[in-house]
Amino acid sequence: MTTRAQAQGSSTGSATADSDSGAFSGEVAEYYAEFRRGYPSAVLDALQTAFTLDADAAIGDLALDLGCGTGQLALPLATRVRTVIGMDPEPDMLRQARAEAARRGVGNALWVLGSDTDVPALHGVLPARLGLTVIGNAVHWMRYEELFRTLRPLTRPGGGVAVIANGTPIWAQETDWSRALRTALEDHFGGSLATSCGTAADDRERYARALTAAGFADVHETTLDYAAELTFEQLLGSLYSAIPAPDLPAPPARPAFAARLRAALPPGPAYPEQVRVSLLTGRA
Repeated sequence: MTTRAQAQGSSTGSATADSDSGAFSGEVAEYYAEFRRGYPSAVLDALQTAFTLDADAAIGDLALDLGCGTGQLALPLATRVRTVIGMDPEPDMLRQARAEAARRGVGNALWVLGSDTDVPALHGVLPARLGLTVIGNAVHWMRYEELFRTLRPLTRPGGGVAVIANGTPIWAQETDWSRALRTALEDHFGGSLATSCGTAADDRERYARALTAAGFADVHETTLDYAAELTFEQLLGSLYSAIPAPDLPAPPARPAFAARLRAALPPGPAYPEQVRVSLLTGRA
């Protein structure tokens, strides 16, 4: 199974124009909006402190959430800056993000259809340089070395880039239930699943080297850990948000698919997670 999480991580949007077109549209985007985990407020606090973000309506910061998905990171970030630009190549993801922004009354978010290859065009349209670019579990969709070089002159002094990994995929965790889920999924889809979605140590080291090579300074990683738990419904919804639309079980087949997964998992009302959020940051 090739999943959005394999290609871009387990939290927010896709990134390259040549990624699977339409794979994360329709119902997948709906599941993404409802079931993908959000970000603890401590993550937003860390970003605001690291880059001295300003939300003043006249002179505050611009932020870019690249590969924004359905807005799990862009929407809370909007409260910390003057304007946040959410960019994603999947129209249905942006449709969900825009609807959620309206529901929350967020009026300072701009939703743009595009990928990392469209970032150079921002040179001609941004009213000021970016205070922050966030890439939430999406960087391994991207041509990240070229992207970081492009972002450097777009970033104000003291601003920067944050590459965020919001935990590991639900089938790749070090718990009995996650291992059982992985076995059941590999049996169902007839292939192995990725165990790293840009969260492994060697992935993070590559991104850190690329940030440094692009001219960002003080490149370092900060981690935040918290405990959570998933009901079976949440586990299933999160899984459906990671399966490309062509591979998503058809609605009539979903009860049987869910029953097979339920039978494979250890008994219990909930499935505990230890979530590690990693913030890899570089300053201009």
